[in-house]
Order: sequence, then C-alpha cells, then structure tokens
Amino acid sequence: MTDIYLVRHGQASFGKANYDKLSPLGGQQAHWLGEYFKQRDIVFDEVLSGDMVRHHETTQGIANGLQYLPDPTVTSDLNEFNFQAVAQAYLSANPQDRVPEGASPAEYYRLLKKAMLAWSENTLPEALVEETWQQFEARAANVLTSLQNSSAQRILVVSSGGAIAMMLKHILGYSAPMVINMNLQIRNASFTQCYANSRSIHLNNFNSVPHLDVIEKLHAITYS
Repeated sequence: MTDIYLVRHGQASFGKANYDKLSPLGGQQAHWLGEYFKQRDIVFDEVLSGDMVRHHETTQGIANGLQYLPDPTVTSDLNEFNFQAVAQAYLSANPQDRVPEGASPAEYYRLLKKAMLAWSENTLPEALVEETWQQFEARAANVLTSLQNSSAQRILVVSSGGAIAMMLKHILGYSAPMVINMNLQIRNASFTQCYANSRSIHLNNFNSVPHLDVIEKLHAITYS
C-alpha cells in the first residue's frame, strides 16, 4: 500500500503579468506545510512534481520546512491546464461574457467555470486550446497509473488544482461539471491524501490544511 499526498501549489501571483510564480504568502504556506510534515514525522521516499515554476517553488518550500526531500521526478503530466487559453477560446465565441479590467476574482471564476464547461463539452475550437479535455483527462490517468505502480511507501505529489480535481475524477468517478467545482474548492498548499495499490486508489481525506487551521494562521487560507 502506498500513501499519497496530492499537494496543490501555494498561492500564486493572481492578477499579475506572470501568474506562474508564488506570492510571498504562497512561499510561506509551502514552508509551513513542510514544518507540519516534520512535526508529524511524515517522511516521503518519492516526490513527483509538475514542471511549472509554482510547482518547483512549492516543492522547495516544503523541503525547506521539512528539512529534507528526495529529488523530485518532474513531469508535465502534473501541470495545470492552460486556463488562459481555455478562457480566450471561450470568449472568442462569447465576447459578451468578457470580464472588465479590475473585476473581482469571483467574476473571473464565473467566466472560468463557463469556459471549462464548454471545453469539457468539446465546443471550443481545438486550434485555440493547448489540449483537449480528453487529453487533460488522459494525462491525469497516466499519473495515477505511475502512482499505483510505485514501490514507494509514501509519495509527495506537487501539482495544481485542476490536475488534482481531474485525478480525483478517476478515483471517485464523478462528472465533468464536478471536476470544475472541485477545482475551484481546492485550497493553496492543501493536501489530499489517498492510498493506492496495484488494483485501485482510495481517497482518505480531501483539501486538508492543518498547518494553517490555527487562529494565528487563518488569514493564510487562500484559494487563488
């Protein structure tokens, strides 16, 4: 049996020109998560990570807090889907839904939900998105297969909300709209814990932030 921790990256730079970078708070969230693992004597013998900057920085923050991590195996299968391309593809056919500059994050999330739903229904022009929904689904399945075939006792997996939500789709068997809803629920630097063997993967807990769920750190619980 392999114990798997699916970790979403720390808070990234929402609204900045380069989203693919942790904010100062995001770096702190990752460090606190590493400290939590150390306090609980949770030791990883394998690490997988996406190849995005925010994945690398989150892995490094956890390593600094934990004071040790094996060198990660980096794979683009753990990368987030290109949400900007998906949103632009949706807006090419639905310009009336464009969000004005300076809009609230909630308005951007409403647009993203509409765009992702259209993407899952294959109604967006393929030339405008980097991958189809089915390709995204397939690479999430590839990750789960590699986890099931691992001989490690405990694995840390650093990824993004959409990729984690898609992996959970394979584990729990829920629908495409639920992938979208789950994606928007996953907190920064949270972990979702699963147990796996060669036959199946089972969810143990979802979206946990025990390292932030104390009075002096509640301000650090974020979703974007």
